[in-house]
Amino acid sequence: MPGVWFDDMHVGQRFEHPIRRTVTETDNVLFTAMTHNPALLHLDEEYMKGTEFGARIVNSAFTLGLMVGISVGDTTLGTAVANLGWDEVRFPKPLFHGDTINVVSEVIELRESKSRPNAGIVTFLHQAFNQHGDIVASCKRSGLQQKKPKE
Repeated sequence: MPGVWFDDMHVGQRFEHPIRRTVTETDNVLFTAMTHNPALLHLDEEYMKGTEFGARIVNSAFTLGLMVGISVGDTTLGTAVANLGWDEVRFPKPLFHGDTINVVSEVIELRESKSRPNAGIVTFLHQAFNQHGDIVASCKRSGLQQKKPKE
């Protein structure tokens, strides 16, 4: 499914993304190793048994990337110029191996680009939920989005 043109977006528009993803131990360990993150939270099951979580938790950078990645097909695929930034990134509950996430996105702000007449700036609120309906991640993401080509 292609992304949405800037001119076809409106504040309050919601996307309940159909892609769901079960996070595996391999996802977590591979991502953590690839990014040189030696945190025991992600790699040491025995250590984590003695914590409030009781088991390894998924690397939050992976969770953030997965949440935004799931949103792309419905929002910005083929219509984005650039990602401008992430703000207010939050992880209110941990994500564990075997959890399945689903993502909801909402357009919360739109403004014309001052320097690019064929683009505008869109701000999304992305939220990821586990299989129990608990929010495990959220962020505001701003991007430069193409306007519909003139015919």
